[in-house]
Amino acid sequence: MRYNMHMEQHNIFQGKLIRLRGVEASDWEHFHLWNEDSETARHSWAIPVPVSSDFVKQWAQEQALSGSKGDEYRFAIETVATADRAAELVGTLNTHSCDPRSGTFKYGIAIRRQAWRKGYASEAIRLLLRYYFNELRYQKCTVHIYEFNQGSILLHESLGFQHEGRLRRMGYTDGRYWDDVVLGITSEEFAQSLPTHE
Repeated sequence: MRYNMHMEQHNIFQGKLIRLRGVEASDWEHFHLWNEDSETARHSWAIPVPVSSDFVKQWAQEQALSGSKGDEYRFAIETVATADRAAELVGTLNTHSCDPRSGTFKYGIAIRRQAWRKGYASEAIRLLLRYYFNELRYQKCTVHIYEFNQGSILLHESLGFQHEGRLRRMGYTDGRYWDDVVLGITSEEFAQSLPTHE
């Protein structure tokens, strides 16, 4: 879809529910609290050891100042402010394994538990894919999801991702090994999956 550059100002990183923005140093407290939620951490990557508030403050400061590394970037996911509700940080999304030559990339997403199943993750992913496909000329996105994370698998299926394989025993948590479920979506599949009004 082509946009009229003379239309009113619009931020392509903002949807109806959330916006993607850079991590601010002041976000440290949110990340520190999320680190203490073991189940959210387990679903995202791995349960970390406890760290000090000073450690997380320094990490957030570094994230705030780092910008992007090529096309790899960490976004904060924040709700859109309304007349009766202030904006709230609800998650993070980071791109990685970006290969401009092949046009492929991956990402990881984490939404704090209290904000699950409110449509925030699906909108954040759509905003990200639209930017990488339509602005950066990537043509394929792949995600790896632990087999026990059925909510994330169903979410990606609903967004048009296709099952591409299974990597056996790629993660270890809760006393056992788990497979990685691999799903992918091409730029053409993404365009076909969008609602007709978008």
